[in-house]
Amino acid sequence: MTGTQPHTAPRPVVRPRRLRRTAPLRRLVAETRVSPADLVLPMFVKEGIAEPVPVPSMPGVLQHTRDSSRKAAREAVEAGVGGLMLFAVPERKDPVGLAATDPDGILNAAVADLVAEVGDAATVMADLCLDEFTDHGHCGVVADDGTVDNDATLERYGRMAVALAEAGTHVVGPSGMMDGQVAAVRAALDASGHTGVAVLAYAAKYASSFYGPFRDAVDSSLTGDRRTYQMDPANGAEAMREVRLDVAEGADAVMVKPAMAYLDIVRRAADAVDVPVAAYQVSGEYAMVEAAAARGWIDRGRAVAETLTAIRRAGASIILTYWAEEAARGLL
Repeated sequence: MTGTQPHTAPRPVVRPRRLRRTAPLRRLVAETRVSPADLVLPMFVKEGIAEPVPVPSMPGVLQHTRDSSRKAAREAVEAGVGGLMLFAVPERKDPVGLAATDPDGILNAAVADLVAEVGDAATVMADLCLDEFTDHGHCGVVADDGTVDNDATLERYGRMAVALAEAGTHVVGPSGMMDGQVAAVRAALDASGHTGVAVLAYAAKYASSFYGPFRDAVDSSLTGDRRTYQMDPANGAEAMREVRLDVAEGADAVMVKPAMAYLDIVRRAADAVDVPVAAYQVSGEYAMVEAAAARGWIDRGRAVAETLTAIRRAGASIILTYWAEEAARGLL
């Protein structure tokens, strides 16, 4: 015979697709799993309303009354959600956020409500920051020159930590990105006898455009921005410095916020420290998925599950997400 013989490609011996053939096989070999116990549901409680108020930019999210917050918390815990993170919207604001340290203020009252409602069935957390309580909307005390006074703010944070501990919170989440905030909060808690209250430090909190809808949820009074204290999105090494500082100051866990645009920071944090790492899937991340799904551009359920899996795969052992209850009930 003459001519060229037809080329026959060798058949592959190694076939990774074998483990993708069926849904049970894919589940069996999945490297990353998200459990309902990994999820924390952020909740908003508003003073002076008779019924829950929808947040227009966050479909499905409500500003709760104290009564409706108790019901929502109970339902989330029944679904298996591991924690609840409380934010409050007071009726009155002032330059230093007095309502934040008032034992009868809306945040402290709501914490007591939820602790009474769920007991030890879930972890009750409280955001420790002044932005919801100040008439200027900044996360701290503003000096005469218009800048945020770091050290005067730390004193307010210490008082707020003690008030939240006395209300019964299990965890405080200092989120203002003030230098030394974890040390100040830990010292105040320990000096007041609340040595068992844990500190989840917002260690790498970026000055992000993805916070927009959240400001609707808390009726923010902010003018200007927070770039002098929240992190520059361009910086990664600085985030590791912040993370290590917070652990050295006594943080029991650290957080990266936002999550999806900062998965590299989540991974670096998880590799850098030996405390749990949390990531907050923020309002803008939530709103983008909801808006695209409402237009039929993406499969909503798959997108939600995929984003949560990505955050977990990046190294977060705790995920704050507005989909926590829904995901716990069936998306995972």
